[in-house]
Amino acid sequence: MEAVVTLENAQVIYSSKKDDLTATDPLSLTIQSGEFICLVGPSGCGKSTLLKLMAGYLKPSLGEVRMNGEIIDGPDWRRGVVFQTSTLYPWLTVRKNIEYGMKMRKIPVNKRQEETNFFLEQIEMLDFADCYPHELSGGMKQRVAMARTMVNHPELLLMDEPFGALDALTRMKMQGLMRKLWQKSGQTIFLITHDIEEALSLATRVIVMSKAPGAIVESIDVDYSLKALAEEKNEVVMDESFMQLKESILRQIYTS
Repeated sequence: MEAVVTLENAQVIYSSKKDDLTATDPLSLTIQSGEFICLVGPSGCGKSTLLKLMAGYLKPSLGEVRMNGEIIDGPDWRRGVVFQTSTLYPWLTVRKNIEYGMKMRKIPVNKRQEETNFFLEQIEMLDFADCYPHELSGGMKQRVAMARTMVNHPELLLMDEPFGALDALTRMKMQGLMRKLWQKSGQTIFLITHDIEEALSLATRVIVMSKAPGAIVESIDVDYSLKALAEEKNEVVMDESFMQLKESILRQIYTS
C-alpha cells in the first residue's frame, strides 16, 4: 500500500497575548491507501485539530503534513470532509446537493448525472432525489452529506463524528452503510468518534490519543468490519475479543 497522508512531528500551538496553548504534542502518523482509520480519545485531546491539519484548514506550528509527498497548504477537493451536523445547501434538492461539487469542477452533465444516480441508489435515496433538506430526517441528511462528498472520489475522506447526533438505531444503520460504501469505493477514510464500539465496528485500524495536549499512544489493527462485510447481513459480532479490546482501549484513554 502507498502512503496517502503523512504527519511528521506535526504540532499545533495556539498563541495569545497571555500565554501559548499547546493543542497537541508532536504527532507522527502514516495513512496508507485504502485504510479505514478511526480515531478515539478523550474530549479536548486534539482529535478535530488533527483532522483539520489533514484537511488543510490548519497549518502546523511545527513539523509537516503531506499528501502524496506534497505539503498540505490549504483545502483541496482531494480531501473530502463530512461533519457531525449537516452542511447541505437548504435551497438545493438532494440531487443538486450531491451534484454541486462536480458542477463546480466542471464535470460534464452526463457524468454528473451518472455518478449522482449511482450514489442515490447506494444510499437508498432515489425516491427522495427531488426533496429539499428540510424535508429529510437527520439520518437521511447525513446519507446525502456522505454521498455529496464521496461522489467527488476524494483520495482521503475525513469524517468528524458524522453519526454523533443520530439515535442508536439510525447510527447502526449508518455504520452498515458506511462499511458498504467503503468496500465499494476503496477510498481511504479517517473518522473521528467518541464511541469505541463504533470505531471497532468500522475501522481497519484504531488510533488512540491521550488527554490534552494530545499524543498518539496506540495504533491497533482490527478486522471486525472486514468480517462483517464477508457476511450477507453485514453485522459486526461483538464477541468476547471485541469486548475485551473495547475495555482495553477505554483503560488506555482514561489512564494516559
